[in-house]
Amino acid sequence: MEAIPLVDLQVQQAEIADDIRDEIDDVLWSAAFIGGPAVARFEKAYAQFAGTSHCVGAANGTDALELALRACGVQAGGEVIVPANSFVASAEAVARMGAVPVLVDVDPVHLLIDPAKVSAALTSRTQAIVPVHLFGQLAPMPDLMSIAEAAGLAVVEDAAQSQGARLGEQVSGSFGHAAATSFYPGKNLGAAGDAGAVTTNDPEIAAMVRTLGAHGSSTKYVHEVVGMNSRLDTIQAVVLNAKLQRLPRWNTMRREAAARYGAMLAAVPGVVLPATRAGYEDAWHLYVVQVENRDAVLAELDAAGIGAGIHYPTPIHLTKAFSYLGRGEGDFPVTEAAAARILSLPIFPHITVEQQERVVAALAAALLDR
Repeated sequence: MEAIPLVDLQVQQAEIADDIRDEIDDVLWSAAFIGGPAVARFEKAYAQFAGTSHCVGAANGTDALELALRACGVQAGGEVIVPANSFVASAEAVARMGAVPVLVDVDPVHLLIDPAKVSAALTSRTQAIVPVHLFGQLAPMPDLMSIAEAAGLAVVEDAAQSQGARLGEQVSGSFGHAAATSFYPGKNLGAAGDAGAVTTNDPEIAAMVRTLGAHGSSTKYVHEVVGMNSRLDTIQAVVLNAKLQRLPRWNTMRREAAARYGAMLAAVPGVVLPATRAGYEDAWHLYVVQVENRDAVLAELDAAGIGAGIHYPTPIHLTKAFSYLGRGEGDFPVTEAAAARILSLPIFPHITVEQQERVVAALAAALLDR
C-alpha cells in the first residue's frame, strides 16, 4: 500500500507547473535574477494578503526574523522574550544579532506563548516580544500587544507557520510592529527552496529591513549600517506568486481536513486533539495531537507507511546550542511535557478522505497495542 507522506509537495507542484514554466524561462533569458519584476509583484500581493502596507522579501525566514528585530530597534545585549516551545530558529535569530533570548513557557491547551509568563519575564533590559504562531494557530495577540504597549516594547510576530490564520478579519503578520514569515517548501505558502519575508504597516521599518538585507545599503555602494545579504530570489518569487493565488483555497482544504480529523478521532481513546480559541481561525500548518508512549506510537505509524512527525522533540532550552542560557530540565514544565507527547499527523491541502481514514485507523491500532 502506498505510503502517506507528512506533506505532499509534488501534488502542489503539479498544480502550478504550467503557470510557472514560461515565467521561469523569462527570468532565465532576461537574467533578472535579483530584484526582478516578479519580486515586486509578490511583495505587493503578499502585503495585500496579510493586510499590511508593506512586505519585504528575504532569503529565508530566519533572516526575516533577525531583520525585523533589528529594524524594530532591538540591539545587542537586549532581551527578547521567546516561547520555549518553538523551532530553534525563533531563538536563533535573536542570538545571531547578539541579543539574549529569554525563554518562557506556553499554555497547556494551545501550547502557545503564555501572556502571564511573558509579564513575569519582563526586565529593564527587555526590548521585544516574539509571539510564535505555532502549528498554524495565532498566539493570543490582543493580550500580548497590551503587555507590549504598557512596557514600551516591540512585538515581532514569528508567522512562519500561520500564513492565512486570522482573528476576526485581522490576518497573521499584521498584529505586531513587524512580522517575519518563512516560505520554506513545506509551509502553507512554500517556495521551491528557501525564502522569507517581513510584513509591517510602518514604512520606516520596511525601509530599514530592505536596507539591512542589502548589505546595509539603500543606495548602491553607500552603506549606512552593517547589514547582511538577504534578498528574495526572483525565481522563488515566480513560484510564490503562483502559489499565493491558490493559498486561500488550499487553506480552506486544510481546514476541511482538520475538521475531518476532529470527527474521525473523537471516538479514538487516548488522543488529545488540538484546540482552537473562540474567534480564531487556524491555518492548520500542522495537525498536532498528544498521546502517551509517543515514540512507540510513531514507530508503529512509520511501519504502517504513515508519515507522522514530531514538532519539536527537544525544547530550545534543552538543546546544546542554547545551553549557555543556563536553563535545564524542569524550567518549562508545560513545554517539556508536550515535547514527550506531541505527534504531527499528515495534513496538506490535497490529502484525501481515504488517506485520513488510513491515518486514523493506524493511530487507533497503535494506541490499542500500548
